[in-house]
Amino acid sequence: MASKNKLADHPTVVKVRQRQDRAVTRPAEPLDASWLRQLCLDAGADDVGFVEIDRPEIADQRADLEAALPGVRVLISFVTRMNRENIRTPARSVANLEFHHTGDHSNEVGRQVVGKLEAMGVRAINPAMGFPMEMDKFPRKTWVVGHKPVAVAAGLGKMGIHRNVIHPKFGNFILLGTILIDAEVSDLSQPIEYNPCLECKLCVTACPTGAIASDGHFNFSACYTHNYREFMGGFGDWAEQVAESRNAHDYRSRVSDSESASMWQSLSFGANYKAAYCMSVCPAGEDVIGPWLENRKSHLTQVVRPLVDKEETVYVVPGSDAEQHVAKQFPNKRTKHVAMSLRANSIDGLMEGLPLIFQREQAKDMSTTYHFTFTGDESRQITVTIRDRELHVTDGHHGEPDLKITADTATWLRFLTKPTLLAWALVRRQIKLQGSPRLLRDFGRCFPS
Repeated sequence: MASKNKLADHPTVVKVRQRQDRAVTRPAEPLDASWLRQLCLDAGADDVGFVEIDRPEIADQRADLEAALPGVRVLISFVTRMNRENIRTPARSVANLEFHHTGDHSNEVGRQVVGKLEAMGVRAINPAMGFPMEMDKFPRKTWVVGHKPVAVAAGLGKMGIHRNVIHPKFGNFILLGTILIDAEVSDLSQPIEYNPCLECKLCVTACPTGAIASDGHFNFSACYTHNYREFMGGFGDWAEQVAESRNAHDYRSRVSDSESASMWQSLSFGANYKAAYCMSVCPAGEDVIGPWLENRKSHLTQVVRPLVDKEETVYVVPGSDAEQHVAKQFPNKRTKHVAMSLRANSIDGLMEGLPLIFQREQAKDMSTTYHFTFTGDESRQITVTIRDRELHVTDGHHGEPDLKITADTATWLRFLTKPTLLAWALVRRQIKLQGSPRLLRDFGRCFPS
């Protein structure tokens, strides 16, 4: 009883109880959609939509969203517009400045809206537009919210073949933000009925790594390895080169002075993208399409060709589809070999990661089924089938295998990052094969490290 009286007499408790009659009351629900939309526009958003938490399009995110804001009921999706010519220029410092400034602006929009709602008694959070992320989960899912599916569900555009959201008015020259709130909204948004993507394939032409294929296939690892060279895994690869260098001379033989300066710049001013040319050349969107419709040749000459002809280094994994693509399509570009930075540290991560690093052109002659049995720290059985340049990964053993692989989990994960361990692991029976060893070599060719 004494403890309760002591709490009641605390100055903070006394002040709060004295002003309860003047406290701001939580607004009636559902929140008016027109009012909430205007709140976001006044904060600097260029378009806004609202998506309920149980929308099927974001079902795979629901658990993570509810963990981030327990009680979340609606997601506010918004876009902020970028200046097009800044993104189109071959001077990537200009493009990155635009990405950084608009990204900061997007985060500030979210923060302002959250502040207004919080002052009214509505719980809300604004995850980052891009970074920072939850890096303790890397290399698996590090983001709090996947903005693109939310934006599509909110009617703010559709995904083009280049995997960017294309807004019907602003085109793909946008950045996305999402706000989570624990309130209902009076009028929810629905996806637009058409895709603004023109399927002009200019993004296919301009992509320096061949990550975007004309049939819609997307090679995630090719894009990630080059465009994100100074982010996450690419930074880790650079740090390993520093650690492995015997001295300054050895380091300079591995990393050029311009690469060192570029890494310093990313560390100092924010990580810089190496390309994003798919965004640069895209003519879709009501505000964007006019000049392209009037003179497509001029668009090719002024926007596309300078990026295609630009002399630059493209970062590739040895033996990858990207390495072959650069050699075939871009005589002015040179490749530099780097390590595959998408490395699994668990069997769950392995199953998620295999589709991301699969090189379909390396598998064009294959029709093979693999049965994996993992033992030790993680016991698991999985089936991997490679056929017709397509990959299928499933839990359990299915069908008749061409090669059976039984492996200690920890040993296999180490082998993925250092293939030279294979002979040692086979001798010690930590990896066992039933079938032709040639099929394991073929498997490795599809997932170069």
